[in-house]
Amino acid sequence: MKYIALLRGINVSGQKKIIMAELRIHLAELPIRNISTYIQSGNIIFDSEENDKSILEDSIQKKIAQKYGFEVPIIVFNRDYLLIAESQNPFPKETKEAANHAFIAFLKERPKSENIAVFEQLDFSPDQMVLKGKNLYFHCPNGAGKSKITNTLFEKKLKVAATSRNFKTVWKLLELSKEN
Repeated sequence: MKYIALLRGINVSGQKKIIMAELRIHLAELPIRNISTYIQSGNIIFDSEENDKSILEDSIQKKIAQKYGFEVPIIVFNRDYLLIAESQNPFPKETKEAANHAFIAFLKERPKSENIAVFEQLDFSPDQMVLKGKNLYFHCPNGAGKSKITNTLFEKKLKVAATSRNFKTVWKLLELSKEN
């Protein structure tokens, strides 16, 4: 099965530096194959016979800790999940106009209803956020750099691990993960 693994918080401001070419070599020691990466922000595409994504997350996380000496939150899902997440985008017009201003935050698990209730009270206009299951969609018309919407905010308010990708990256991951 084709999987995508997203690493959170690597290669940002010199913190948790991981060279993707090296990472591919280290991950080849695991029972995964056809490993490729996209840009330096921690996007990994691979095949595996393993059906339990938590086992894949755990094995990748342990390999990174072993080789680099630090822990990295990892979210793994299959290509079908990414296709569904992309198709549920509540900001299609805005995304088409500026794919680098529209994002999906992939959550490790569904937030608890009491945390969702608190989160839904937040207003960061003109930025918009919509939570759908384990995905949080957000649009920042002035760019993410000028927004108060961050992964740290999601994790603090929803109390779940998260990592975000803009739609330009989502579309590239879909393209790179196509079966040949």
